[in-house]
Amino acid sequence: MALPTMTPEQRSEALAKAAAVRKARSELIAQVKKGSVSLAEVLKRADAEDLVKKTKVAAVIKALPGIGPVKAAKLMDEAEIPVDRRIGGLGSRQRAALLEALKA
Repeated sequence: MALPTMTPEQRSEALAKAAAVRKARSELIAQVKKGSVSLAEVLKRADAEDLVKKTKVAAVIKALPGIGPVKAAKLMDEAEIPVDRRIGGLGSRQRAALLEALKA
């Protein structure tokens, strides 16, 4: 599939929009790292916010305080969540399993 041709103005607008989305997503991850936003809150926000919906589950779990890459992989495996899944793609069973695994 060929990329659409864009004018220089359209290209710069698209680049600026992409940069803004990346910045907002990194701010969300930073809030999770600080502990000011919990995983439950992130999952609730995913129902209304497109940015949260498109964030990878692994990135959010790794950002949780006290959870590193190995523990995050184990949690995702226990909840039967593929590594590349995004928050918007989680089913209710997967969400519940993830929250339950974090409580234990």
